Amino acid sequence: MFTGIITGVGRIVAVHDLGSSSSYGKRLTLQTPAGYLDDVGLGDSIALNGACMTATTLDAVQNQFTIDISAESLAKTTGLDQLGPVNLEKALRAHDRLGGHIVSGHVDGIGSVSQFTQVGESWLLQILAPRSLAKYLAYKGSITVNGVSLTVNQIEDTADGCEMDINLIPHTVDNTALGQLKAGSHVNLEIDLIARYVERMLQADPQQPLKAPL
Repeated sequence: MFTGIITGVGRIVAVHDLGSSSSYGKRLTLQTPAGYLDDVGLGDSIALNGACMTATTLDAVQNQFTIDISAESLAKTTGLDQLGPVNLEKALRAHDRLGGHIVSGHVDGIGSVSQFTQVGESWLLQILAPRSLAKYLAYKGSITVNGVSLTVNQIEDTADGCEMDINLIPHTVDNTALGQLKAGSHVNLEIDLIARYVERMLQADPQQPLKAPL
């Protein structure tokens, strides 16, 4: 589990194919800030732009680690098959502060940036989310964008999906990779975990008895 509070900005510095066809995934080498891996162990979970991955090798001296990303994960995310900056977050520990919201690290869909412009001291980030995610988005609700916990300030359903406005303070722009976004950029989106369960409860048939798991 994660909180959507980014703990470092890393960089994908190498991408290697794990096989000769599209059914194979890739191995990524990531460069981290100095000291970032000091409390990370082999096999620990680290979210890359909001996607939960497993550290398969560690080099604390060089501040690098590798992950293997499957073809399925590549198909369901964006920005994890190319060189460039990525948001990093280590897995939540039981005694940590929950500064953002509960994030699973499972990407629900890919959004497209419609607008990213400075307004006063802040930045307006406008994203078109897929229609399948529209019902999970709410005014002042939570959304995870490339692993960052953010608040939805405005929503508008359109024929193409759901347009949402998000306000970014300078601290967020300066300390995450979101500052690299521009109109046309694709981003990983994860909906609020609670919304998933609300939908399931609303769909459940009250006439059908609940069965205990075997």
